[in-house]
Amino acid sequence: MESGIFSFIFRYSKRQQVILLIVTAISFPFLYMSFDLPKIIINDAIDGTNFPRVILGFELDQVPYLMILCVVFLSLVLINGAFKLWINIYRGSMGERMLRRIRYQLIERVMRFPIPHFRNVSQGEVVSIVTTETEPLGGFIGEALSMPAFQGGTLLTILAFMFVQDWALGLAAIALYPAQMYLIPKLQMKLNLLAKKRVATVRKLSERVGELVSGVHEIHANDTSQYELADFSSRLGKIYGIRLDIYRKKFFIKFLNNFIAQITPFFFFSIGGYLVIQGDLSFGALVATLGAYKDLAGPWKELLAYYQKLEDSRIKYQQLVERFRPAGMLEPEMLAPTESVDVQLDGQLVASNLTLEEDEGTKVVAGASFALDINRHTAIVGSSGSGKNEVAKLISRQVSPTGGSVSVGGVNLTGVPEAVIGRQVSYIDPEVYISSGTIKNNLLYSLKNFPRSPGGEETEAEHKSKIGESELSGNSTLDVNADWIDYTAIGVDGPEALTERAVEALRTVGLENDIFEFGLRKIIVPLDYPELTEGILKARKDIHEHLNDPKVADLVQVFDKATYNVNASVAENILFGTPVGDSFKVENLGDNPYVLEVLAKTDLTKTFLEMGLNIATLMVDLFKDLPPGHEFFERFSFIEEEALTDFQRIINIAGTKGSDNLNEEDSKQLTDLPFKLIVARHRLDLIDDQIQEKLIEARHAFASGLPEDHQGAIEFFDVANYNAAASILDNALFGKVASDKADSRERVVEFVTKTIDDLGLRTAVLEAGLEYDVGIGGKRLTQAQRQRLGLARGLIKNPKLLIVNDATATLAKPDQEQVLAAVREAMKDAGLVWITDDPDSVSSFEVVLAAESGRVKEAKGAAPTQVAEQPATEGEEAASGLGQDVALLASIPFFAGLDRSKLKLLAFASERQKLDPGEILFNQGDMGDMACVIVDGEFDILVATASGPVKVANAATGDVIGELALLCDAPRTATVQAVGDVTILRISKDVFLQLVHDNAEIGANLTRIVAGRLEKMMRGFTGGDQGLYDKVTGLPGHSLFVDRMENAVSMDVREGNVTNLVLLDFNKVLEDVLRGDQQLQTEVLKEIANRLQDNQRKSDTLAKLAGASFGIIAKTKADGEGLDILTGRIRDVLKDPVAVDDAEIDIATNVELEIFTLTEDSAESTSEKIRQRLQM
Repeated sequence: MESGIFSFIFRYSKRQQVILLIVTAISFPFLYMSFDLPKIIINDAIDGTNFPRVILGFELDQVPYLMILCVVFLSLVLINGAFKLWINIYRGSMGERMLRRIRYQLIERVMRFPIPHFRNVSQGEVVSIVTTETEPLGGFIGEALSMPAFQGGTLLTILAFMFVQDWALGLAAIALYPAQMYLIPKLQMKLNLLAKKRVATVRKLSERVGELVSGVHEIHANDTSQYELADFSSRLGKIYGIRLDIYRKKFFIKFLNNFIAQITPFFFFSIGGYLVIQGDLSFGALVATLGAYKDLAGPWKELLAYYQKLEDSRIKYQQLVERFRPAGMLEPEMLAPTESVDVQLDGQLVASNLTLEEDEGTKVVAGASFALDINRHTAIVGSSGSGKNEVAKLISRQVSPTGGSVSVGGVNLTGVPEAVIGRQVSYIDPEVYISSGTIKNNLLYSLKNFPRSPGGEETEAEHKSKIGESELSGNSTLDVNADWIDYTAIGVDGPEALTERAVEALRTVGLENDIFEFGLRKIIVPLDYPELTEGILKARKDIHEHLNDPKVADLVQVFDKATYNVNASVAENILFGTPVGDSFKVENLGDNPYVLEVLAKTDLTKTFLEMGLNIATLMVDLFKDLPPGHEFFERFSFIEEEALTDFQRIINIAGTKGSDNLNEEDSKQLTDLPFKLIVARHRLDLIDDQIQEKLIEARHAFASGLPEDHQGAIEFFDVANYNAAASILDNALFGKVASDKADSRERVVEFVTKTIDDLGLRTAVLEAGLEYDVGIGGKRLTQAQRQRLGLARGLIKNPKLLIVNDATATLAKPDQEQVLAAVREAMKDAGLVWITDDPDSVSSFEVVLAAESGRVKEAKGAAPTQVAEQPATEGEEAASGLGQDVALLASIPFFAGLDRSKLKLLAFASERQKLDPGEILFNQGDMGDMACVIVDGEFDILVATASGPVKVANAATGDVIGELALLCDAPRTATVQAVGDVTILRISKDVFLQLVHDNAEIGANLTRIVAGRLEKMMRGFTGGDQGLYDKVTGLPGHSLFVDRMENAVSMDVREGNVTNLVLLDFNKVLEDVLRGDQQLQTEVLKEIANRLQDNQRKSDTLAKLAGASFGIIAKTKADGEGLDILTGRIRDVLKDPVAVDDAEIDIATNVELEIFTLTEDSAESTSEKIRQRLQM
């Protein structure tokens, strides 16, 4: 971008500015004539003699002559108006084009920012600059030259006319301009300073009000209310004094302007009148001068405003340039559009002395040198803070190295265009970003690199006009509505094959079932999906045949005109259908005149008002303390976040004056809330049987009296027709899933899925699921779903190299293993770089590299590196103390949830301390108020006993001591004594807890760590002859299994369910086939455990019992319904043999499967029977 605003204006709009100046100059003669003509009309046509006169060969008397001059005057008015109209439109058009150019250039520059720069600039700042702060610049650029030229020219024209009439009148007109130019800006400056002072003072007052509200209990406890009132009186007095000064100066400026504006006519009347009396000036000239003076004030004010706007725009533009010119920006050529790329990445990826340095000088990657084949699978393992994540970003060119280089097949990645890497390498970040739109849009996003074929519904003329306007504005001329997907490059022949490819990618990352569920929630247009619509009606019929069976009837409540559906909302029960359009949307029912009329007819108005008040009170109480933007507002609240304050006001009024005294608007807001209530789900006990009968009465009244103009606004429930306003699942069920039954939705979806699969509709439902809207930033997806979608997006473009940078860390352990195996299979003919902190998970990789302290070393099977690793330089070893502390904290799991900026803050707020040999850090029994990280040295951990202190452990460099003191006020459990010279980093409790308070993800990380420690402790605990958890599979052991079995039986008594125990005995398989090979037995047991875990329902409990046996606690109905489905699924997952080394072990043929039904009386005997059966 040009350094100055006028440089920018001249470069991109010089031709338009010149046209504006020329047209402006042409307009001035017409303006002059419009001032001169009134004088001619008065002096010549009205007071003149010598009539008739000959004009252009025509003889005219006085009246016709006057009329012609008046018509000419009117024509001049129209001509001058037309000039102004054209100039303003042309100026506005040019300004908008230039504004569009500025915004486009800023967005283009944002895309060229180095990624680390985004740590120093907030999203809100960029959005504000691009959208709001640039707005005034567009208006200024349009008038940058034409405004002073036009208004200045107008001013000079008027003054010239006055001086022509009489030099004295001209001088009188401008006599007070110098005083005005000197005084007004100075007074305005003082007024601006007062305004700033007022804002600062009011801000201080608001802070003080906040303190008062927070500390009101202290005021009452200390009787300081009068002191606080006196303080507020003083502050309000200061604001009053400032505002009074503002009023005085503001109105004095107005007085001065008005005085100057009126004193000039005084000169005109006195001097002009004298000259007319003396005969030195005609009366017509005086009238014309007064008329011209009337138009003089406008241009003068416009010029004063222009020069103030000029200064503001110049500063604003300069700020834009400075903010959008960071160091390390990509060159524009790197983002140049290209249909295909000539450079192909192949061979070895070589990192040579790779270095990445942060702003404060900390080297997160320090001289890393390694090589890997991009056609093989490579894992990079390292702890948090080891530099592994940064290495992944460097080799994918997410960030540019501050030293060294990365090349592939001899091609230096630093200099290649983005198209080369973006089309051949997929990079998956730990924090995948999902934009607003559909699943499909986000999934195919990685394929949209260049328009391949025309798209959209524009005519050729509209398209040319749009492209032409883009060219004039310096914007991209590529059509966003075109088809941007290169089907050939990814190996498919069109959209249909691409959909199959998309489903395959989703299946690979374990997202297919989620997309299927999204499809079931999707509302489709029947005309767009005729086959699916017909198929769902068939599915409805099949499902209803099973729902009539008492065994499953209570899982779904079918819609019935005569029955209240407790699993549907009040709105759905009254409407008995789905709204089409906005008229009967649940958000608008409380304000719908017809609905309110129905409530009045059925005597429900008062009932709804009272229910609404109860709901509002509960919602305000539940959600008032949540931070702004919390996802619970969207998911659970009946009230929008912005409306909480208003509802609090309504509740207060109702509490003091009664709900009958609420105004009409407040009553409507309360009446609107009960429509969202679902009896079975919300359990608020507000709708009893009597009210349900009333609501059914309202249902019939609503349907029978529906006005003709609203007939199309409701899609009524009809068992024979597809409801176009309802979801696929709701159409298949024609009812609602019971909310009060355990796992009801899961069981119903499972049943519906089987029906849909049997009818061959799965692919059609998946296609509908791809159109699911993910919400802003993907907020309608879980974190795990977003990560899986990001992985699928990377896979679908068929990359030569896939780099997965800790992108599965948010998934559960079994899911991580499953996704890794599936991704490796999908990338078997291409390269994969997998970044992780778990070395065990990548033990099967051919090549494993280890990252540590910013360096990378060979750990397993690495290709010979041709690059000599450079020794650490003195500068690297002497990294800043803060940088060392940050690196140390990042390596501690307890602090790993903090991003680097928060780690810097924590390190900065902590203290380095040194201890001498034998010095005590803290004693057993001391209250904990801090934790410490050992920077250098070693401590002995001593516990007091009757015979004196006993050493139970030691702690060395990198260990954390006393970390639990950060979470609870607990006394120290041991004494910590320095062995030699020790340096520690002392972290106070309040500092860390404040960071936890401000960052929810840190609290979640701490919870996981503490839970992990508890689990390890439980796994290490042994009771009787067996541990609580099996060491091989990690599943609950026999003693824990028995405890859960007894708990399940006791719950059955309350819930009316039955617990069954499924026993799977694989001992014969392992003894006959593996013949005592302990290692092979371990591998087979792990595989069996993984398969059974993937298969189990949420309500089931799986445990590892003695030898090679497993137990499953499965809840079913009293008659055992559902048990056959479970056993069928178990046999399905066991049917494939287990591959171990070169052998395939058949585990399905010889497995012994037994089922025991558990009751209160039989649980103990069954447990003993199993113990004997397995010889435990």
